[in-house]
Amino acid sequence: MKPETIAAFERYIAATEARMDEDVRLHQFLVIDRLPDVQRMEAYDQLQRGQAYIEELKTNQDHYPIHIPNGMIHHWAGVIFIPNATLSETNAVLQDYENEPSIYNPEIRRSKLIERRGNRSKIYLQFYNKSIVTVVLDAYFDVIETHLGSTQAQSASRSTRIVEVVNPGSPDEHERTDGNDHGYMWRLYSYWRIEENGGGVYIQNESITLTRTVPVMLAWLINPLTKSIPRQVLLDMLTDTKKAVLKAKTTSKQSGPSQGDAALREPPQGIAMPNL
Repeated sequence: MKPETIAAFERYIAATEARMDEDVRLHQFLVIDRLPDVQRMEAYDQLQRGQAYIEELKTNQDHYPIHIPNGMIHHWAGVIFIPNATLSETNAVLQDYENEPSIYNPEIRRSKLIERRGNRSKIYLQFYNKSIVTVVLDAYFDVIETHLGSTQAQSASRSTRIVEVVNPGSPDEHERTDGNDHGYMWRLYSYWRIEENGGGVYIQNESITLTRTVPVMLAWLINPLTKSIPRQVLLDMLTDTKKAVLKAKTTSKQSGPSQGDAALREPPQGIAMPNL
């Protein structure tokens, strides 16, 4: 990865995070809150029916696209609704770093909480993906978690090191050290947002990945995958998170004193729209 690629990616991240901060100031906490009124209401209705909302994003700087020399940005956001869940229950699942391989199988094969100090953590994840080729990556992240009042929370996970794994699953498994990586993933910044509202919790993930460019001769084959794979990975991650929160909630109720109350509870009727 060349210095100009890194510099362009950092400009893209700075502009994106500035937009995220502005969204909070304007009470547009989720990406769907920035939609026109009719589309926003349709999106919330879609989420309440159990469907996910997924959108490909692009960040501009001064109204112009940010060119990434020798690199490609994959920028996606997705939202899903978890009925009857709470902010604290959802946060507990997202911060259960040691248990991520069982939650996000098979995309995450290993995980470890390296360090936690207050609202800051350092974590290790091993990613697995098989499409045209099998890719296994060791990735290290700095995570910052922030509460925004009693009903909203967010976290930012920024990669500090990503390296390919050679001979994964064998006794000779090791991280590549020769510098000749394939550029499957150079950077990954992932942003979670959680909002308790409408009889449950909305969870959003906005992910920005930097990879190498696609050779022209293979563009016809690879370019469709650069859209379908990130979208499917994001959908799987949101769905798996929802399942994990509901599973943890069920387990907690079965072991608690108020086990019978859940059966009497009715699903939410409608939604309280955020103030815009």
